Amino acid sequence: MTRAVVFAYSEVGLRCLRVLLAQGVKIPLLFTQADDPKEVQWFGSVKALALKAGLSVETPEDPNTPEWIAAGGATDPDFIFSFYYRHMLKSGWLGIARRGALNMHGSLLPAYRGRAPVHWAILKGEKVTGASLHYMVEKPDAGALIDQQAVSILENDNALEVSCKVAGAAEAVMARSLPGLIDGSIVAKPLDISQGSYFGRRTPEDGRIDWRQQAREIHDLVRAVAPPFPGAFTDVNGCRLALWETRVDGSPAAHMANVPCLYVSGGHWYVDCQDGRRLRVLQLAADGRLITPEAAPLALAKLPLHLS
Repeated sequence: MTRAVVFAYSEVGLRCLRVLLAQGVKIPLLFTQADDPKEVQWFGSVKALALKAGLSVETPEDPNTPEWIAAGGATDPDFIFSFYYRHMLKSGWLGIARRGALNMHGSLLPAYRGRAPVHWAILKGEKVTGASLHYMVEKPDAGALIDQQAVSILENDNALEVSCKVAGAAEAVMARSLPGLIDGSIVAKPLDISQGSYFGRRTPEDGRIDWRQQAREIHDLVRAVAPPFPGAFTDVNGCRLALWETRVDGSPAAHMANVPCLYVSGGHWYVDCQDGRRLRVLQLAADGRLITPEAAPLALAKLPLHLS
């Protein structure tokens, strides 16, 4: 029977774990993340699924200690699998599996190597992304490619919607790749990372809107960080405004050219942008609560309101 030590979290982790269980892989040890109470849990629980399946589950703050690596090696694994686990596995882990260590990454490698690949792809205006299964090496997301599957990013898709598409693609990739990994018939393809891209970790502060950008760029930021993620925001008159959902409007800016401003027209929120185009704001929040034009806070008493 094929044996694997598994590191898994989030929706990709949940779905890929289901594939391993369905195809009869024995998992003597599974690592997952302890849930962050400050984070909105939009995804299913890897821990709950693993415990239901009778697996041994661990949630260490650091899985890269000599003790944990030794514990993993003692299980005599054929494979190491990492599915959206939030710690990068160090070299000690990569050598203990007889048949290699593999990772499922949320992009079409070698594009968008690194952190938060779905968010970065939306932010950069991409029309497609996907999921890639590859061997792990010490350099992140650089090992030989087993398989990948693309998904579309539609004009108004947000990060949650694309993340769910990527999770579905990851499940499909894992389901069709696992038999070949087990019987040894699958052939990996080296990645040329010089033809790709690498992006780092994002923080909530990266959601601050730069009003010098064009309407399309601001719309892409809004989509990339929309709830349940921290959101795109700006501060005006002591009030934090968050744009949770927008559309690029077909009409030109209605007020002063090249001066970003917020206003109401026809009972809807709009923002004129620097490039002379405007955004319709479908969901506007003030200090974390959705507001309507009829019930705006005092900070928005005088409209149009210039944004900077």
